[in-house]
Amino acid sequence: MTKRVQSIKAPSEEKAGDRVDPFPWSSWRSLYPFQSHYLRLDGGVRMHYVDEGAGKTVLMVHGNPTWSFYYRRLIASLRRKHRCVAPDHVGCGLSDKPAGYPYCLERHVENLERLVIDRDLRDITLACHDWGGAIGMGMALRQRDRISRIVVMNTAAFPSNRIPLRISVCRLPVLGPIALRGFNLFSRAALHMAVARHERMTPATVRGYLYPYNNWRNRVAILRFVQDIPMRPGHPSYPVLENIGRGLEALRETPMLICWGERDFCFTTDFLAEWRERFPHAEVHSFPGAGHYVLEDAHEDIIPRIQAFLERCPAGSD
Repeated sequence: MTKRVQSIKAPSEEKAGDRVDPFPWSSWRSLYPFQSHYLRLDGGVRMHYVDEGAGKTVLMVHGNPTWSFYYRRLIASLRRKHRCVAPDHVGCGLSDKPAGYPYCLERHVENLERLVIDRDLRDITLACHDWGGAIGMGMALRQRDRISRIVVMNTAAFPSNRIPLRISVCRLPVLGPIALRGFNLFSRAALHMAVARHERMTPATVRGYLYPYNNWRNRVAILRFVQDIPMRPGHPSYPVLENIGRGLEALRETPMLICWGERDFCFTTDFLAEWRERFPHAEVHSFPGAGHYVLEDAHEDIIPRIQAFLERCPAGSD
């Protein structure tokens, strides 16, 4: 395994044959002023990640259809005192997006574990959102001695039979690929449905979220993540998620901070109730005016709580 540091390519630098990116490079780049790093995985696939600051490690794991851009404010706030590592899952953000890749929960967990081991991350505060809960917790159960604290934001790491109709229809064989890969409807709809304070989704913010997903090829993981939601025992990822959910007991005494947007159409407060039941000692903050993208709606309330949580829970406190 090798590590590389590389500047992010502007659209004009893309190789011949790439579709011209419709989103101006300079319009959102100032919101994400971080240096790019790449971890080369099996088959030469590159996994992009941000690695900023020094000190206690905060590992930020995103979901679908976001990328490390979601954590931009948290990185900028914490990097003065902490080491902030924020990867993009393969197929997402600035990572490679191979067409024939096995986009499944188990592989995403393996990739995150590879990054943790390769960068020798220890005394980790795991921050997870959306799919980042299952992926992050899956890695944490494999590398328990490296995990010191956990921050949970509108996510799940256990099976559920609840799925919104608007997501369920995206799993249909013909409609799904056309809507998600052809028209990028999942990413675009999320910019409205996943936030409560729409005035915060400025043109530059919208362009940042959409930038990596500018054509059919680059939207492959968005579709695969939706298809990989394990709603029944016969689904290939169901036993993986079931094992993660069962294993959470091993992390029960790990200091946990939960920050939850109550206006989430997908990860409703029923999921929050299950987190509370599984982690009764967790510190919980619930935000009635925030949606699924809780860091967009309530970052000014959440970031200080995360900073205070990190100060209260030193290494070895778990």
